[in-house]
Amino acid sequence: MAQVSPPTEQIGRKYTQEEALALDASDPLHHLRSEFIIPTKGDLSRGTLSKKGKMILFAAQPRVSNRDLDRSHASEDEPCIYLCGNSLGLQPGRTADRIAAHLEAWATKGVFGHFKDHKDSKLPAFLHTDDVAAQHVAPLVGASASEVAIMETLSANLHLMMASFYRPTEAKYKIILEGKAFPSDHVSIPLRERKFLYLIFVKYAVESQIRHHGLKPEDAMILIEPSDQTETTISTSHILSMIKKHASDTALVLLPGVQYYTGQYFDIPAITACAHSHDIPIGWDLAHAVGNVELYLHDWGVDFAVWCSYKYLNSGPGAIAGLFVHEKHGQVNEDATSSGTVEYRPRLSGWWGGDKATRFQMGNKFVPIPGAAGFQVGNPCALAFCPLLASLEIFELTSMSAVRGKSIMLTTYLEELLGRSDSEDSAKDAASLYRILTPASSAERGAQLSILLRPGLLEAVMVDLEEHGVVVDERKPDVVRVAPAPLYNTFSDVWEFVNIFKRACVKAETGSTPSTRDGEGYSAMAGQSDKGWWQIK
Repeated sequence: MAQVSPPTEQIGRKYTQEEALALDASDPLHHLRSEFIIPTKGDLSRGTLSKKGKMILFAAQPRVSNRDLDRSHASEDEPCIYLCGNSLGLQPGRTADRIAAHLEAWATKGVFGHFKDHKDSKLPAFLHTDDVAAQHVAPLVGASASEVAIMETLSANLHLMMASFYRPTEAKYKIILEGKAFPSDHVSIPLRERKFLYLIFVKYAVESQIRHHGLKPEDAMILIEPSDQTETTISTSHILSMIKKHASDTALVLLPGVQYYTGQYFDIPAITACAHSHDIPIGWDLAHAVGNVELYLHDWGVDFAVWCSYKYLNSGPGAIAGLFVHEKHGQVNEDATSSGTVEYRPRLSGWWGGDKATRFQMGNKFVPIPGAAGFQVGNPCALAFCPLLASLEIFELTSMSAVRGKSIMLTTYLEELLGRSDSEDSAKDAASLYRILTPASSAERGAQLSILLRPGLLEAVMVDLEEHGVVVDERKPDVVRVAPAPLYNTFSDVWEFVNIFKRACVKAETGSTPSTRDGEGYSAMAGQSDKGWWQIK
């Protein structure tokens, strides 16, 4: 396997732990780390939720600055190195307070909690939580509040959007989507099966929508793969060429904003413009993009987008999701004449998407709310908004520009450290044991770097990382995904991770690390293979 290509190093940079601490000290967002609860090594390894029988809910303290990298276990009370925000973001310290406030409102106000704001609560009345959440999310996606709806789950929203935007005809009925996420140089999976691995989030939705229209998925799906079979990423030029090639029979383009496996950040404005130039609507799956990169969905003319909130938006497992519908598609025109005809984009309608002025009149005429809110279906769970609103309060302490700026610095620093050779002896040089799949340009990636290990090393490396209190995401058979989240991760986190990771790679190569997590004691990762979790994280 080829060694990681060393990135351009910063002039005068020493890449020492002291330098990492100095970078943290000069980081204008460093104070936001204290807004999050960072699990300790003991938390992860303990077989119970509570410590000494008592639940502990408080914002994490700053990491102890010095770590003895020669010991096999981190201090039980030391915060772990959590670089897995691309899978599940950490819990904000204020989340528990917001949930408690909601429960208190429900307990003390009952049904009146739907309509009344309270001076001692930061939460809106139950009835208005969706509108308030949309107002706070809109700046993160570059939209007006009326173009955003916070509702349902990503998969459900994808179905709702495709029901409206996938309008196949006899001539134009195909859907273009990204279909190859795994490297071809190494994964021993037949090409036909490999094409569908990215589609684990969208495959069932897309196929069912196609079948719903009486069509066959094998005829109606166009899968974009890298033009060079040795590559893992897809160039913008290749995507544009595929859209142009299939424009005459394509009814919809559906792509990820940031590719979950490689971390590639697609050129959303260029690809959107190309689709529109051929009169094709385009939607974006932004699960790995919202809260990670700067987005300007309105200005880019995106037709629709969907996302989840449990990754970079730190809203908890299975958190309420969101969608964007461009204002041009959310218009509602009501005929002022006696006919009272209402014109709006076709959709799967529900009563919560109806005009608020008449919603509770339970009339027979559906008039949707103008904008994305008109695509809502049912009454959302007010409790589900509490974690999201708590996290959005933290985002409002800074800006996406600042978050993205720090993210670029963190991921570049990670790349530089991974690319540095530690030994003239190639047998002892960890950098010869892996390579980075993610694009080198910061403009073509988000926070995540995906690292492809030499075959056979992953299990032993993950055992070693777990023993040192490091949390990252694995993609079997040989990939580790590492995502420094700028709201709570530090340059020290990155420095410590790389040192532990490199040692783990060398130990795995020499066979000095147990290659299984099975054995005595509690494993933080025990059970993750149940129901194929490693495939869907």
